Parts: sequence; C-alpha cells; structure tokens
Amino acid sequence: MLHLTKVAFGATSVDHLAERLAARIADGPVFLTTRYLPKRHEEIAGAAVADGGGSLFWILKHQLIARSPILGFGEAEGGRVAIHIDPALVLVQARPKRAHQGWRYLEAADAPPDLGGAADGLAAMPPALVGRLAELALI
Repeated sequence: MLHLTKVAFGATSVDHLAERLAARIADGPVFLTTRYLPKRHEEIAGAAVADGGGSLFWILKHQLIARSPILGFGEAEGGRVAIHIDPALVLVQARPKRAHQGWRYLEAADAPPDLGGAADGLAAMPPALVGRLAELALI
C-alpha cells in the first residue's frame, strides 16, 4: 500500500485542521486539488487495493500527526486533479517529517501507526493535548 504526505498549510493545531476539514463537508465531498495525477495512484486508491487503500498523512510543525483516508481521484476545475479524502482525521503516532511543497509518496512500511488502541488511552485525549505531547516527543 502507498500513501501521500502533505503539509497542513495554515493549520495551527490538530484541532484547527479538523475544524477546517469539517467545515468543508457542507460544500460537498472533501477534496484537495493538484496539477498532476500521481503516477502511482493505482497503488493508493486503485481497485487492486484490498485493505481500503492509502491515506493522506498531514504534516504539522514538522511532524506527521494525522491521516485522512483517500477515497479516490477525480477531475477538478481548470484541468486539475482532485484527491478525494475522508474528512475525519485519524490521529497517528507523531513522527518527524520535513515540510515540503505539494505531496510526496509514503511507503506503508514507513507510515506511523494509528493512535487509539484501548490500552494506551490516547484516543480519549483531546487532539490538542495529543499534538502538544507529540511536540514534546512524549508520545
């Protein structure tokens, strides 16, 4: 499986990113636009992906902090490509990641695991607290 990474440009916190995505639901499907269709798009959201496909991992303050499952690719205005995503954020174990322009591929083996196992109790914490703990490298 293959994923994409993208900087959460303009987002100041995990909560802020979640609010921005939730606000876009009223406008219809949530998507991001890009100039070019990723060459490896079949590995991300193709029919051959049996386990649900890839995700868009968000970079905030030089850390991978959350992901949005990629639902598919489509056409957008002006000949651009739409990357359709699930607006619900899935928090992941924070992992350092340099900021970059546009999107980049992330192999499944390099993707951080999701938070929220019953044993660790992190799913019950507010996203802002999880983000702050991640900044301090405590989780």
